[in-house]
Amino acid sequence: MRVLVIGSGAREHALVQALRRDPGVSDVVAAPGNPGMAGQATLRPVDPADAESVVGLARQVAADLVVIGPEVPLVLGIADAVRAAGIACFGPSAAAARIEGSKAFAKDVMAAAGVRTAHSEIVDHPGELDAALDRFGPTWVVKDDGLAAGKGVVVTADRHAARDHGAELLENGHPVLLESFLDGPEVSLFCLVDGETVVPLLPAQDHKRVGDGDTGPNTGGMGAYTPLPWLPAEVVTEIVTEVVEPVAAEMVRRGVPFSGLLYAGLAIGQAGPAVVEFNCRFGDPETQAVLALLESPLGELLYATATGTLAQAEPPRWKDGAALTVVLAAENYPARPRSGDVITGTEASTPDTEVFHAGTAQRADGALVSAGGRVLNVVGVGADLTEARARAYERLAAIKLAGGHYRHDIAQAAVDGRISIPARV
Repeated sequence: MRVLVIGSGAREHALVQALRRDPGVSDVVAAPGNPGMAGQATLRPVDPADAESVVGLARQVAADLVVIGPEVPLVLGIADAVRAAGIACFGPSAAAARIEGSKAFAKDVMAAAGVRTAHSEIVDHPGELDAALDRFGPTWVVKDDGLAAGKGVVVTADRHAARDHGAELLENGHPVLLESFLDGPEVSLFCLVDGETVVPLLPAQDHKRVGDGDTGPNTGGMGAYTPLPWLPAEVVTEIVTEVVEPVAAEMVRRGVPFSGLLYAGLAIGQAGPAVVEFNCRFGDPETQAVLALLESPLGELLYATATGTLAQAEPPRWKDGAALTVVLAAENYPARPRSGDVITGTEASTPDTEVFHAGTAQRADGALVSAGGRVLNVVGVGADLTEARARAYERLAAIKLAGGHYRHDIAQAAVDGRISIPARV
């Protein structure tokens, strides 16, 4: 099977590597890809948001399966165009991708499916903002109603900061979503979904704040780990049966069945799991950790999902142990990151680690340089989280990037036993 992966980040790099491990995959093409993928896939230029270009490339390379990594092409309907050309595609239709592209749509689906989530209101006029803020708090959750790559969210106890963020969004023509704050530890659960068939992958936990101890602004994600030693297996089952399956069934009922990766971000509070958000694709950086433990052939699972045969596929198999990914970010991220700085040390090899490129480029002289906010992901795998952490941070210490920064506490709270599920009420 020949697979075309659309995207250029660390998530797509991890997908490419996992697909290369699948004996049923004969070749992988990545478009546009990144310098780190060069030894693992054939790189081809493409505009991921241009349907004609993606379809043309898929035909040119005789792809048996197209895997779309980022959310923007999915929301724009690139998967629809690929399927219309008669090529199997892993990724939802534009109509189904609204589960991420419009938080208002997602809230409507959850309400119809009877799924617990935060109380919310949409504000689309500046004159309504203050009165709406008065109905929330003392912790305010202010979101961009559209796609924001994880950085359009402010969670704060400061009403002025909440108002400033909402006003800025409205000034830029973006409707604002206000939500009640959900307590409890957060969980990311990826599920392969084919209509009403739902197959969960390993649960993970992301670290959204830029600084140690969950300080500073939200980012696209500074690290993640799996599995979650504090999350009982029965809670994962509850998430599947009471959250993901009802949402998948509701989307079928509406005539917009979901096909691809449905990502549920949840808070596990005293009343049980409640949805923070849904995404319509593999999450980043959780994917890098989750796929590091996958033993099953990834191409087989993705192809079964894309062709409507997921119910007949073998359940995913997983390696024992734990995996952790740490993001190395450019100076000033998540504001306006500096780019063009030379990166060294990525070639150094240590056991059970991988370096995935997220925002890199190669200069004419061959030097690897930064070209984005999140520059590299370093993944460590070990018998437990302690070992996985040690390996990831050891590998990261050998990489040099002027002004680069990363969190030093990825999964530390889990290792220390400081995360627990609240007692049910």
